[in-house]
Amino acid sequence: MSRAFAEIAFTPSVKAAQTRYGSREFNQGFELQDDPRNHLTAREAGYLAERDSFYLATVGENGWPYVQHRGGPAGFLKVLDSRTLGYADYRGNRQYLSVGNIAANDKVSLILTDYRKRRRLKLWGRARIVDAEEDAALVAMMADPDYPAHVERAVIITVEAIEWNCPQHIPVLYSEAEVQALSPTDFREKP
Repeated sequence: MSRAFAEIAFTPSVKAAQTRYGSREFNQGFELQDDPRNHLTAREAGYLAERDSFYLATVGENGWPYVQHRGGPAGFLKVLDSRTLGYADYRGNRQYLSVGNIAANDKVSLILTDYRKRRRLKLWGRARIVDAEEDAALVAMMADPDYPAHVERAVIITVEAIEWNCPQHIPVLYSEAEVQALSPTDFREKP
């Protein structure tokens, strides 16, 4: 785990729970790490380029969390530099929950899972909404010309912390395209 992650996630109540359940000493070591891990390396950039979806968590003014699935073609979440990500926000159900929440509270969290390889990256950041009227070039840069959805705006995220997560409870799942690429013999039971 990283120091930046611990600084964000290990609140007093979390530390109290760690103490109560016997993991505080172990977790305290993360707070002392030299590398804050608040930037993207080539490993994270490559992983993000392969993702076709992620979950975005925001919090409303009433304190309630909201988690929204975001999807698109692989690589739609773009690495702009080692501390910045962006994606095109496509027209959806027109409730604008994430957009409204970000306008009130810029803190977000993303979970990006590769179910087939049982890998998960957690990311914390600060998001801002960029409408085409503000920066048409940036919004256009986030769009994928081969994806038919209508881009309404861009969401730009400044990375505050990243953390690779334990694969222990990630189920192995295959996408429809991965299943179609496999031959029927690949599904035979192993001796």
